[in-house]
This record gives sequence, structure tokens and C-alpha cells, in this order.
Amino acid sequence: MFKQVPNILTIIRFLLIPIILLYIFTGNYLATFIVFTISGITDIADGFIARKFNFISNFGKLMDPLADKLTQISVLLSLTVIKIIPVWIVVIVLIKEIIMVSGASFLYGKDVVVYSRWYGKLATVLFYIAIVFSLLERQFTLPNYLNFVDLILYCLALTTTIFALIMYIKTLYNKGFINKSDLKKEVTVDKKEKKV
Repeated sequence: MFKQVPNILTIIRFLLIPIILLYIFTGNYLATFIVFTISGITDIADGFIARKFNFISNFGKLMDPLADKLTQISVLLSLTVIKIIPVWIVVIVLIKEIIMVSGASFLYGKDVVVYSRWYGKLATVLFYIAIVFSLLERQFTLPNYLNFVDLILYCLALTTTIFALIMYIKTLYNKGFINKSDLKKEVTVDKKEKKV
């Protein structure tokens, strides 16, 4: 039973998402902060327990980052809808996630499990800090100039998430999950078609 604790904590994060969204749309940002923090703690706890006691599973490798992404995107979209953060932040995140999901779907047929790396986790942490700052800023009506600080935090998080995407693609290419010879063949075929 204890072996399933990391997976149970991951499932709890999924269940906390609608609660977080409910508090956001009702304007209870302090409650949002509390539940969002609990979600973050379960994320740290499940990873620690899985590594400490070697309870790492394929379910955890897939569902843990999925819970992170779903929580992050849901909160960012909600904050965009109520006009706390600009739309372009969410657009960049969504484009990056679409590329990641497409890559994961491609690898599914190759029996390859895609799991999160440290730079992906760093991006998640930076987004967490930026989101918390947004919530506290709105809850306690902080000075307007702090909006600039919040924007910088989001820009740092976006920079890290783009870096994570680049490293993700680079890792797949270097390890041969993306067939280099096939890519060269496609380029050759394209050139021949243009000549014709």
C-alpha cells in the first residue's frame, strides 16, 4: 500500500484542480493560494517518496508531469480569463505543451516513456512563484509597480519552459528517438520534388 503513496498524491493533485479554479473565479485568492500550495506540496512529496524508497513507476513518470501541466495551464487560463495576466503568456505555454504532447504521442509507438527533467521542474517552480505572487498581489492589493515584478517572474518562467522544450527535442534527437536518417531522406526527397 505504501508503495502507491506517490501515485495517490499525484491523483490528489488532479482532484485539487477544480477546487483551485472555483476559488479563482469566486475571487477568493487567499483560499486559492492555500489549495494551490497544498497541490505544490503533494508534488514535492510524491517525487521525494518515489525517489527515496524507489517507488518510481511508469504511471508516476507519466502522470506526475501531466498533473503539473494540467494544474499550471488551468490556473494560467483562469488568471487570463479574469484579466490578471496577459493572454500571450498562456499562448506561449500552450504552444510549448502542444509540441510536447505531439512528441510524447510520437514516442508512444516506440515504447518510450517520457519523464520530467530538472529543467522542466524548474519551469514549474518558477510558474508557481509567479502565480503565487499574482494571487497575493490581488488578495492584499499591493502597489501597482509590483505588477512589473510579477511580469518579470512570468518572463523567467517562460524562458525556462522554452529552454526545457529545446532540451527535450535535443535529447530525443541525440538518443536516436528521432531517426536522423529518415530526416535526411525527407530533405532529399523534398529537393528532388522541387527540381521536378
